[in-house]
Formats: sequence, C-alpha cells, structure tokens
Amino acid sequence: MISNMIKEGKIVPSEVTIKLLQRAIQENGNDKFLIDGFPRNEENRAAFELVTGIEPEFVLFFDCPEEEMEKRLLGRNQGREDDNIETIRKRFKVYMESSLPVIEYYNSKGKVRKIDAAKPVGEVFEAVKAVFAPADEKVKY
Repeated sequence: MISNMIKEGKIVPSEVTIKLLQRAIQENGNDKFLIDGFPRNEENRAAFELVTGIEPEFVLFFDCPEEEMEKRLLGRNQGREDDNIETIRKRFKVYMESSLPVIEYYNSKGKVRKIDAAKPVGEVFEAVKAVFAPADEKVKY
C-alpha cells in the first residue's frame, strides 16, 4: 500500500506513518530525532503532535526551485520507480498544496531553519551542519 501511494505521488495516511515513527522513537531510546519528510500536510502535523505530544524544536526546510529538484531527482540514478518526470511533477504539486502550508505554520512560530538547497552540495552540507552545531559553537554575525 505504501509503495503504491508513493508511486502515485500521494501521501501515506497519517495513522500509518505516525505509528511507524512512534515505534522508531520508542525503540531508539534517544530524546533527539531528525524525521525526514514528515509532516507532509497539516493533518499529519496535527495528528503527530496530538498522538505523540511532541512539537519539533525546529523544522529544517530545504528551499529549492522546482527545475533544480527535477534535474537532481532525474540525475540521481537510484532506479526508483518514482524518479520519473510525471511522478516528480505530481509530488511537487502535492508539496505546494499540502506541505508548504506546514512550513508556513512552523515559520509563523519561528521554528523554520531555511537552507538554500540550490547551492552546490558542499555548501548545503555546511549550512546544515551550522544548524545542528551546539549554540556555543555557532558563528555569530
């Protein structure tokens, strides 16, 4: 079911994803987590916070133009079924309609750390490392 939904560029139901995430969190025994690509929509966000009682410390937002994302996804050559132009464009449309409002919600709470993901990989990596650096090691501007 999850594979078919991903192939169609759709979002997996919140209850399925939250149960998988909650199990991983409980089994890990750590109090810090990086959850990639979730929440994907407002319903995911609200359900996750309600079920787990967890509100993120911050949200890492990779800002990248659609054209650059298409180029990178088509060029990554991982043999994934969903790395085709039709699915990529469906995913971008779903992102604009469903995921971007979640970023806007967290941005209104001052929780978004924005990364310019159109830059070269090394620069993006350095920007991400800076977000995760302990407060006493961060560069002051």
